[in-house]
Amino acid sequence: MKIIPQMISLFDISLQLNGFPIRKAKADLDAITRLSEEEFLKFLERQKHEIVYFHLHNNPFYNELTGNKIVQRWEDLPVLNKQNLQKSLQERLSKGYTSKNTYINKTSGSSGTPFVFAKDKYSHALTWASNSMRFGWFGIDFNHSYQARFYGIPMDFLGYRKERFKDFLSRRFRFPVFDLSDEVLEKFLRKFRTKKFDYLNGYTSSIVLFAKFLEQKNIVLKEICPSLKACFVTSEMLFESDKKLLEKQFGIPIINEYGASELDLIAFENPKGEWQVNSETLFVEILDENDQVLPYGKEGRIVITSLFNKANPFIRYDIGDIGILDEKSTLQKPILKKLTGRTNDIAILPSGKKSPGLTFYYVTKSIIEDDGNVKEFIIKQTKIDTFEIEYVSIKELDSNQIQKIEEAIALYLEPELKFTFTRKMVLERTNRGKLKQFKSYL
Repeated sequence: MKIIPQMISLFDISLQLNGFPIRKAKADLDAITRLSEEEFLKFLERQKHEIVYFHLHNNPFYNELTGNKIVQRWEDLPVLNKQNLQKSLQERLSKGYTSKNTYINKTSGSSGTPFVFAKDKYSHALTWASNSMRFGWFGIDFNHSYQARFYGIPMDFLGYRKERFKDFLSRRFRFPVFDLSDEVLEKFLRKFRTKKFDYLNGYTSSIVLFAKFLEQKNIVLKEICPSLKACFVTSEMLFESDKKLLEKQFGIPIINEYGASELDLIAFENPKGEWQVNSETLFVEILDENDQVLPYGKEGRIVITSLFNKANPFIRYDIGDIGILDEKSTLQKPILKKLTGRTNDIAILPSGKKSPGLTFYYVTKSIIEDDGNVKEFIIKQTKIDTFEIEYVSIKELDSNQIQKIEEAIALYLEPELKFTFTRKMVLERTNRGKLKQFKSYL
């Protein structure tokens, strides 16, 4: 019998060599997932207590935030926001942690309030262990599976080379998303014909645009790249109509994830189709406008505690998103029922009504894409009654299409709103390649 040598686990080895204890993290995470319901509740309470105690005694920034007082109840702890974190990282690091013994990165700034953050190396290893476990639900192994990565990439020489080297270690082939013209998408397609990718991963809008390109060519991706097993979309909203398009044009399962670079994967679609919240490394609450905890089934602000990060406190951290935890949730298995959008993506209308920006997107999306003409669009609120829709299309919208959009908005929102429509060759993205679908300039 011939023994085939096991493939070298380059990804795990690279993490281990850089001081991230991935083996311990995977073992610890596995132990947490095996806890009984009663054991998990004890683990959660202990971990919440320990992380607060640590930061109160080792982090001057967090101590100042709490007012240098002993807080008896979890609900009385302050809610941390992004503005609190827009200080020098040195002011926020815990005792014993420096830029040399932590993982440091910065948020994308898509919320309008970017900041630099730190994770201790064990906490960051837990993040990768969590990612690895969840991708494993769909037969993906970070050490061996080959990823088609639809992401941005730094354009400076050193940053570019560093990302490409990380791609090599992580078995990824990167498709930069800054130029998504048909000519570039044709080049992407040629790569799928010649490389044995196991899965796609990347920004929702970019992957949807690729699927629309395939639809025009009447191509199913799985048929030209049979090795494909799944597609994971992240960072931007995945609409049901887009999910159906992806399933049709890719011929593989489409998995929706929700995460934040400063935290971890927050929720990940499980094989049952539930958006399962990460309860192993995070504690997620839904709060109202007065910071009161809402029951399951009620919509509110998503507030998250990182249970293990000792370098930089993220305790009751308002991530800036609005959502609902399903009524069937438990502390051990919370289910994210709905992610509505960001708290700063609220449109204030002349009547005083407040509507999530995504309301406009839902209303216009069903009409604007009926004939496959429009590829992408974004909506900007410039005045209380004035909105700009920028779109990329094969041909300009006609007066009939514009009238339908205006009628739908009057019906679902309110009448007398003013809209301008501007056709663009390409839409503005963040420096990481994300597409912000609604933005208020009020």
